[in-house]
This record gives sequence, C-alpha cells and structure tokens, in this order.
Amino acid sequence: DLIVGLHQPLDGTINIDHQALNLSNIKTWQNNIAYVPQEVFLFDDTILKNIILGNKGEPVNFELLKEVTIMADIYDFIKNELEDGFETKIGERGVRLSGGQRQRLGLARALYRQPSVLVLDEATSALDSITEKGIIESLKSLPKNMTTIIVAHRLSTVRHADCIYFLKEGEINAQGNYESLIRSNDTFKTMVELS
Repeated sequence: DLIVGLHQPLDGTINIDHQALNLSNIKTWQNNIAYVPQEVFLFDDTILKNIILGNKGEPVNFELLKEVTIMADIYDFIKNELEDGFETKIGERGVRLSGGQRQRLGLARALYRQPSVLVLDEATSALDSITEKGIIESLKSLPKNMTTIIVAHRLSTVRHADCIYFLKEGEINAQGNYESLIRSNDTFKTMVELS
C-alpha cells in the first residue's frame, strides 16, 4: 500500500528514483504502475471491459489483449469455455469466476496497462501450484525495463527474483537472491525446507 501510494508513511519516505513520493507527484507515479491485490476488484460487466478498465476510450488493442491473457493463463478459458468469450458478463465482483480466475483476470488487466512497475500483492495466492508456475514463467518474459515487485508468503513465487527482501517482525531481516538467502539466513532456509 505504501509503494503504490495508497497510504502515506508515518515515518520516513518512499523514494522513487531518489525523489520522495508525495502529493505533488503521486498521480504521475500511479499512472506508471499497475497493482494486482490478493482480492481483485471486478465489476458487473464483460471480461473485456474488466481487462481494459481505465483505457480512456482508446481503441482496444486485440493483439495486446490476447498476449496478456495468454501470459495470465486465462486466454484458453475465455476462448474455449465461455460461450461469449471476451463478451461474457462475469457478475458483480466476478461472482461467475473462481478465485483463481479472478486473480488471473486482474493480472491480465495489469499487464494490459503496460506499466513501468508491476506490483503483485499475494496475487497468485488463489492459484494452484501448476498455474502459478506457468504465470511466474510468463512474468520472466516481461520487458526488461518493467520492474516487478512481488509480495508473497509462498517462496516458490519469488524463487527467480533478482532480489528478495526477507521480512521478519516488520523489519528487513535479509536480502539477496533465493540461493544466497538459503546459504546466509537460517530462518529463510528453514522455510524453504518446510515448503
């Protein structure tokens, strides 16, 4: 919530490219990020309109739409299992979809925005491990100029991250890549062995 500017820090600052995030630059920051929370907000409309939310009247880029739904591992479901495909109405809060399908739709929405920064806050928690692995593999193919921040309890989600910040009791306890944390942090190593 602090990183995406939903809350202001009580102490200290959030710095983006060495500049403090504040009320004068927060809108610019938020226009360059996409956020996928654990509970994705969907509204009672079509799958298409839920994905292109915030498109500001621009024509739909159907090539990009297909690409992002494939990356979010929901394209086949939309095309093969829904009679009306992208025009399927999903009900209030996406009631006609499973939790995993809602999360994948939220991920497709975020990717459709083509953000500079993608923030995933437990965004794969409702997915089975096979689907999650496929999505993580897809995320590895994102443009190199897109920063991805993943908040996760499931360690498999961050296995391929360039840098992991391991939190313990609200403080950064260690940082490094997956392998270096296994070697240097006993708590992290234990969590990996138990998972």
